[in-house]
Formats: sequence, C-alpha cells, structure tokens
Amino acid sequence: MTILLKPDYFYHIYNHSVGKDNIFIIEENYKYFLERYIYYIYPIARTYAYCLLPNHFHFFDKIRSEEELNNIKEYFKNSNKEQFLTKQFSNLFSSYTQSYNKLYKRQGSLFIKSFKRKVVTEDSYYIKLICYIHNNPVHHNIVTNIFDWKYSSFLSLLKENINTKIEKEQVLKLFKNKEYFLDFHLKNKWLELNEY
Repeated sequence: MTILLKPDYFYHIYNHSVGKDNIFIIEENYKYFLERYIYYIYPIARTYAYCLLPNHFHFFDKIRSEEELNNIKEYFKNSNKEQFLTKQFSNLFSSYTQSYNKLYKRQGSLFIKSFKRKVVTEDSYYIKLICYIHNNPVHHNIVTNIFDWKYSSFLSLLKENINTKIEKEQVLKLFKNKEYFLDFHLKNKWLELNEY
C-alpha cells in the first residue's frame, strides 16, 4: 500500500535506480539532482539529512505544516493535498530522469517507480536514522571514512558559517551538541537501528 505524504509528519524517503544503472555518474549529476530537489521539495518539506550514492539515495524529511503549505498556490487549490505532496517527489524524479536521459542518450525509467517512504514517529529513531543515512557510503564500501563522501549533509552539518537548506540547528539540537553528533556517527551507535 502506498503511503501518501501528510503535513507535519517525518519521513525516511529513499529510492533506487532501475536495474544496475547508476543515477549519478559525474559530480554535475549530484549537483543537478540537489538543484531539482530544492526546486520541487524544499517548498513542501524541511530536510534533516540526506545522502546521494551512485545508485540510490536517502532523505530524512519533515513535510511542512498545513499553514506553510497553504502559501503554495498549487497545494492550496488542490482538492487532494496528500496526492499533491507525493507528486512533488514524482516530479523531481521525472525532471531529473529527462535531463539524465538527454545527457546520456538513453530512454526509459531511471528510478524504481514507487519511491519508498516510511513514517518516522519516535524521537529516539531520528538520530539513528540521520547517522544511518550519513554512514551509507561507508556501509556500502564506497568510502572507508565518512568524511570522504561529499554528497551527503554530514559535512554541511559540521561546517560553520555555511549556507545550507538543511535544518542544521534542529539536527544539532537533536544530538545536544556537535561533539556528540560526531561521536555518534563515528562510533557506529546507529547500528542499533534494526530497520532502515
């Protein structure tokens, strides 16, 4: 059963390429995907963590409040508001796929049709999920050190005076401070998380 997105709910959102194709090949692919993400998703959701990998991605998002969403003309006028929120992700994937297909002279779907989304309701799960998302490149043996992967929100959350669309202040508040944020990530405390 497909879960429709709802205002004020937290979600772990992820998707994978079709077959063995990669979604991201060169740095420009990663950058373009994030540009499209900001265009389609930032107006409807706050992002707490993300990681883009060659053949899949993860986001930890909170859909904005009804009050914030009512400022979006299309949302306000749409009779099926939950469907509109879910469609924004479909629009992101479609937009990126069209550009990718044109660039690499390919046809057809790039992403698995129905993206995965899990409602996240427990506060204790938030920090584990954020660490799981950031440690994904290490988990999949793409890099051996979490600091070596630049296509996630991990480094943005650590850097001072950086302009980011990530809910940096909120994330660091979840971990109490930057030291605990680092400790939790590096000591694999997130491995207690049974279901990703």
